[in-house]
Amino acid sequence: MKIAPSILSADFARLGEEVAAVDRAGADYIHIDVMDGHFVPNLTFGTAVIKAIRPHSEKPFDVHLMIDPAVPYLEEFADAGADIITVHTEADKHLHRSLQVIRGLGKKAGVSINPGTHESALEPVLDDVDLILVMSVNPGFAGQGFIASQLEKISRVRDMIGARAIELEVDGGIKPDNVKSVIDAGADVVVAGSAVFSGGDYTKTIAALRAAVD
Repeated sequence: MKIAPSILSADFARLGEEVAAVDRAGADYIHIDVMDGHFVPNLTFGTAVIKAIRPHSEKPFDVHLMIDPAVPYLEEFADAGADIITVHTEADKHLHRSLQVIRGLGKKAGVSINPGTHESALEPVLDDVDLILVMSVNPGFAGQGFIASQLEKISRVRDMIGARAIELEVDGGIKPDNVKSVIDAGADVVVAGSAVFSGGDYTKTIAALRAAVD
């Protein structure tokens, strides 16, 4: 299991320090939720912020674009330091093209689906992605509760992936008391925002997530 703390729940006044802290605490990825106030009802980070925090960690920057459109900004996010760039099936009118652009920039390409989106939306691009992100909350805000019905979807997506070299990531409401069910359903990577940053001791919280699965 890989753990990707979402800095959406971090202390924005100390963002660089927070990134460095979860890096030291055992994070595998740094998850960065980019929201535009249009596709989702919130505004968060732009490329300038990503560029500013990039020196604070050598861990992969897992950039989740909840923006519409995404295509005009893909190169900017790549240049800012993103290692994985994920776009949404619901926001991207030319999804296949966007994934090609991301890979052409030398980055890993991800695709995400919302809780209300059927996994069949992923079928046309399964051979063009490195990561699939299943949202287990409706995107837009941190601190929401896990939608249990998504466990069956995670299992179905796992079956769709088959032998392909695609990581399956899940984001939303993941805590020590439900992380095992998410991994058992087939996830490889879990995003944890509030669960990590609200605990104070990041090392202890990340270890608790791992222990809950082990």
